[in-house]
Amino acid sequence: MFRNQYDNDVTVWSPQGRIHQLEYAMEAVKQGSACVGLKSKTHAILVALKRAPSELSAHQKKILPIDDHVAVSIAGLTADARLLCNFMRNECLNSRWGWNKPLPVSRLVSMIGSKSQIPTQRYGRRPFGVGLLVAGYDSQGPHIYQTCPSANYYDCKAMAIGARSQSARTYLEKHLDVFLDCSLDELVKHGLRALRDTLPTEVDLTQKNCSIGIAAKDTKFAILDDDAVAPYLALIEGEERSSRAPQEESAAPMEAEEEGGAQPEPVPADPQSVDDTMDQ
Repeated sequence: MFRNQYDNDVTVWSPQGRIHQLEYAMEAVKQGSACVGLKSKTHAILVALKRAPSELSAHQKKILPIDDHVAVSIAGLTADARLLCNFMRNECLNSRWGWNKPLPVSRLVSMIGSKSQIPTQRYGRRPFGVGLLVAGYDSQGPHIYQTCPSANYYDCKAMAIGARSQSARTYLEKHLDVFLDCSLDELVKHGLRALRDTLPTEVDLTQKNCSIGIAAKDTKFAILDDDAVAPYLALIEGEERSSRAPQEESAAPMEAEEEGGAQPEPVPADPQSVDDTMDQ
């Protein structure tokens, strides 16, 4: 791997104005399995691709419940995701204890942004190497938020993160205008089609490698796995996949995943930008 004297700590800036440790954390998100989030006027859903480290192990969970009205889907380092999820659960419990009402999703995401920024500016820390798609329903309606290791967060109409997610984002952009008026079944079908576009041609969605999360008004957040996913997979069975767009993350191996195997070290984009500063 190409290394230089500017990637040893998160508080060190390169001459080009880059923080290499932060770029490495964002690369870890690109190598996680794909997750898709989208919303209509009445629902917000998450659709995630699960992976198993080996044939002998179960598939890693990708949608984690936070509160009755909100859950997250993860791409990146699962250990970091668990830490952030525990923080989010505590904040939701504090809101119910102190104010006797669920925490608004926007405020919860802003707390994640504030917490994620701390390790990006303190010596001896490292950024959280995980990206989150947050789906929830509160008094303002359904929400889909994306968070990044850089502490940025975005309010999205639809979003996909993880390996090969560019194909899913291309599908979502093509059909963005129809999502708001979709029924729940139609919304899940769009999510499954977008997720299927992230898979290699010889791999298809099954009950084992797919998970669905649904947020709706006055309803506890539902996470569907295994047999519960089968009725929705049947809705898109036999359909042709949409044409694939050029994939910027195609170099990320499908087998390497934060939940199991060792991660290959990410490489800075332009090694020639630092000439005489390379460690031998």
